[in-house]
Amino acid sequence: MSIDGRTMTKPRQFRAGLRNWLLPLLGLLLTCAAPSLLTCADEQNTSPQNLLSQADEIFQQMSQITGLPIKAPLKKQVISRPEIEKYLIQNLHEEMTPAEIHAQEAMMRAFGLVSRDFNLEKFVVDFYTEQAAGFYDPKRKTMFIADWIPEETQTMVLSHELTHALQDQSWDLDNFLHAVHGDDDATNARQAVVEGYATAAMLQQVAGGADLGQLPSIAPLMEMVIHQQFEEYPAFSRAPYFFRMQALFPYVQGMGFIQAGLQLGGWKDLKVLFENPPEATRQIFEPQSYFHHLTFRKVALPHPPALQSVAGLRFLSESTMGELGYYSLLGQLISEDEARTTGQSWLADRYLVYERSGGNDYTLVARTRWTSQETSLAFFRDYHAILAHKYPELTTDKRSGTDIFIGSAANGVTLLLRKGDECLWAEGVPPAQADAMLAWLRAL
Repeated sequence: MSIDGRTMTKPRQFRAGLRNWLLPLLGLLLTCAAPSLLTCADEQNTSPQNLLSQADEIFQQMSQITGLPIKAPLKKQVISRPEIEKYLIQNLHEEMTPAEIHAQEAMMRAFGLVSRDFNLEKFVVDFYTEQAAGFYDPKRKTMFIADWIPEETQTMVLSHELTHALQDQSWDLDNFLHAVHGDDDATNARQAVVEGYATAAMLQQVAGGADLGQLPSIAPLMEMVIHQQFEEYPAFSRAPYFFRMQALFPYVQGMGFIQAGLQLGGWKDLKVLFENPPEATRQIFEPQSYFHHLTFRKVALPHPPALQSVAGLRFLSESTMGELGYYSLLGQLISEDEARTTGQSWLADRYLVYERSGGNDYTLVARTRWTSQETSLAFFRDYHAILAHKYPELTTDKRSGTDIFIGSAANGVTLLLRKGDECLWAEGVPPAQADAMLAWLRAL
């Protein structure tokens, strides 16, 4: 049985791994989750011994809330701000090779999300060092406790991060988060499970054990408050919408997803999320699609034969953006209103990125599927507007029409077409390969 292209079945379990490029640490913590729970205070030192004792006590409390057993003693270490900054840089280099960082920069440049001189490594370090407040490291099996955080904030930091320690002892977080190759969307969905679970547990602990499953959805309120609080962070405030949405999604939408699961059962029933995790961020945005066992048909995007023999053109990367990716892209390049309408109509996608010799010139090939012909037309028009913004010199070929756009820009030929509920396109195509690429896209 299918619904909007989705098939009723049990969720499939994935294997193999891909690291999440935008969240190099498990430990980004929303230190100001809600005004009724916490007021941000000036930095002040707390006794290291008190911090270590507090961690042991909260570890026990989080085990009681979640039902996750303590299988090993907690390793913990008090750490200074300079040490955390050093750790962030070290962890990024452990998580991503220079080639992987370059590929991610290229993807964002190819989609028009960042400028040509954007430096991903510097951005990530700046973005997270201003917010770091302590973290659990699943590789070192250690809770790192910041020595400058006020005592009232430490409770929230520890309750969130020590839930990660419990998750790690039951499901091996490092393997869980690196378990899907070539699908950023599936990895982002897993990240939302991990962070949403820890955020929900944190809120229940700070609220004195109140059962989140018995409360109305608090995700909308939490999102509003978090956006207000993060305005105090310059790097976050200046970041493109794409980054801000991707950074907050695991916590806000992830917590809403976990609360939906708690409303259907209890903490003990959430183990299914780690044993059969969601496959797509659409399931996080729409929890019932996961809990009612809906899955989404994927789209294939083979490498175009027309590009394989082009001199100086090198294949760089491929992946899936997912609903989160296209929601973020439309929110940045069109509007947040359009992200909430067309962006939520995503069903499937795949993209390929090629790089020209010398760098900073790319060929992007993408295929997307939407919930209906109407929503694919809406995206077609949106992406046409994005192309016009990305390439101010873009000219229109006379073959363009209602469902097809052909144009030329400085980096080559651009092809955009709509077929039923799908939109397909290629940017930066060498003119000599344009006709072959158009025929290939039409045949998909």
